[in-house]
Amino acid sequence: MLGVAMHYWWWVLALLLIAGEVMAPGVFLLWIGIAAAAMGIVTWVIPGLGVLVQAVSFIALAVVSCVVYWKWLRPRLARHDDPAARTLSRRAEQMVGRRYVLSEPIINGRGKAHVADGQWLVEGPDLPRGAEVEVVAVDGALLKVRVVAR
Repeated sequence: MLGVAMHYWWWVLALLLIAGEVMAPGVFLLWIGIAAAAMGIVTWVIPGLGVLVQAVSFIALAVVSCVVYWKWLRPRLARHDDPAARTLSRRAEQMVGRRYVLSEPIINGRGKAHVADGQWLVEGPDLPRGAEVEVVAVDGALLKVRVVAR
């Protein structure tokens, strides 16, 4: 076919499908690309396969790779989901349960707390500057706090 061994065409298709997965993640193109790469190996080992046999084999490999992911790999990845990893990119959620000192008093339910090298807007009961508060919830960039009992 066009003077190039068939396995090269399968590997090119695999690269295109995997690149498509990078452009549109979550569309199963990775697993179909893996099937295309496997077909490249099959046609490299058995160079005389007909086009129809290759097409049917590719479809079968694509279905098998998707089913293996969906039934076997996906549940195992979900089971090992680390709760800390879920909040890794959501800094405010990591603050729940931590204690901070008010850098501005809470007046009419709003104030600011000193967090690391900055200040965060807090919501809670009216308290004076310097009071220690504990974060109980997060709403966007707003920390909902309560007074720390001493």
